[in-house]
Amino acid sequence: MIQQCKRWLGVLLLCGAGVACAREPLVIGVENLHYLPLASHEKGVYRGFARDLLDAFAEDLGYKVEYRPLPVPRLYAALLAGQVDFKFPDNANWKREIRAGREIHYSEPVAAYVDGTSVAPARLGAGPQAIRRLGTLGGFTPWPWLERIRAGRPSLSENTSLEALVRQAVAGRVDGVYASVAVIHYQLDHVLKRPGALVFDAALPHSRDHYHLSTLRRPEVLREFNDWMRKNPARIVALKSRHGVEKGVPAL
Repeated sequence: MIQQCKRWLGVLLLCGAGVACAREPLVIGVENLHYLPLASHEKGVYRGFARDLLDAFAEDLGYKVEYRPLPVPRLYAALLAGQVDFKFPDNANWKREIRAGREIHYSEPVAAYVDGTSVAPARLGAGPQAIRRLGTLGGFTPWPWLERIRAGRPSLSENTSLEALVRQAVAGRVDGVYASVAVIHYQLDHVLKRPGALVFDAALPHSRDHYHLSTLRRPEVLREFNDWMRKNPARIVALKSRHGVEKGVPAL
């Protein structure tokens, strides 16, 4: 704390002397996985809707950004330990047990999402009892299914590759795949080239909410981010449309 105060005192003295002052860089913790259209980190490159949105905000306000990709469980730990300034995406309802007693600040909603179960069209409307084996990404918890999973049906099949997971569902090796509806659309439309091979079943357990930017350490930047979003609605809508980040997501 003393060193931090000295550093900021030095910055203030330099600014008062007329020296140009760079803003402190933003270290944003992001998920080290392939989850387009929201985001993807592959071969050292972070891209997708999240990257374009956060880059636009940082450029407009004069910030430099360091994106720090981490596996999902480690990303939570990094945020709580102060190893990153921000986490994206985030939501106050995720991993509530590890947030207890911590004053985490959340931005206004960035984008809407539905996490739910996509099935082969022939399975649509068959009900939860027809899902014997549910596929999901490793590190993700299908919360709306949790009581049923603990009761023994469905069983949970985890995969570290979203593409492989979707292929399993299309081939019938799992009865459904639990993930973001927009992300499943992206895989079917752009990766497998099989649009419509899976469909979201709204009658199965699912959750609807928004992605947020979160921070423990820098709530003042979060306020700037909120203000920037309020001033740039058309740009944000255009980014959402270009990436398809809310495709298939009913209005909340």
